Amino acid sequence: MKIIKKIGSYFLMLQKIFGKFTKWSVLRPLIFKDIEVLILGSIGIVAFISFFVGGVVAIQTALNMSNPLIPRNLIGYATRQSVILEFAPTFMSIIMAGKVGSYITSSIGTMRVTEQIDALEVMGINTYNYLIFPKIVALLLYPFVITFSMFLGIFGGYIASVYGGFCSSALFIEGIQIEFIPFHVRYAFIKTIIFSFLLATIPAYHGYYLKGGALQVGKASTTSFVWTSVVIIFVNYMITQILLT
Repeated sequence: MKIIKKIGSYFLMLQKIFGKFTKWSVLRPLIFKDIEVLILGSIGIVAFISFFVGGVVAIQTALNMSNPLIPRNLIGYATRQSVILEFAPTFMSIIMAGKVGSYITSSIGTMRVTEQIDALEVMGINTYNYLIFPKIVALLLYPFVITFSMFLGIFGGYIASVYGGFCSSALFIEGIQIEFIPFHVRYAFIKTIIFSFLLATIPAYHGYYLKGGALQVGKASTTSFVWTSVVIIFVNYMITQILLT
């Protein structure tokens, strides 16, 4: 019953976000600020993780190809498939749930415990739209982050394979091109767009409905990360079943 009540509150929140809109002149600087913090501020960690995970995928693939009859270009193929289908859109989103989600929950939660949200409501502002809508808009740019992650993941696999002596540059590039299915890229971006909405709204829900003091802000950040990760994994399973089977 408690989970059902939370789900109901979540969808009610979504309805109120798109209710009474705040003036664009007020929303615009908030959107740009969230783009800077949520998107641009995440580029560094995304680049670091993507590059090295792509390299690890390529190395592990190469080390498990013990049969000399298996063509070495499969290293590039396996790296491409792993990065595009799962690592970049799904597992990077789970990592971002910790970074981006914690920031959203803590920032809104701090406003709740310091009664800033109550003050905004007294002024007649739709706090759902004022606080959460800019984050949804900012995370519409999240697919560009995932595109960057895909590129660096495959590039990391290339560097690890070629300079690690597992295969030649020509074979790795040939493997990237083997049986390429353009729909797999569209599938990855469909997931990414849905995940970006979840990354904005689930942490915002836990911050907005926070009760207590400063200690509860930290607990809410942890809870929002857990719930965002669980929902992303579940939605990933559902989308995969619908689009790839």
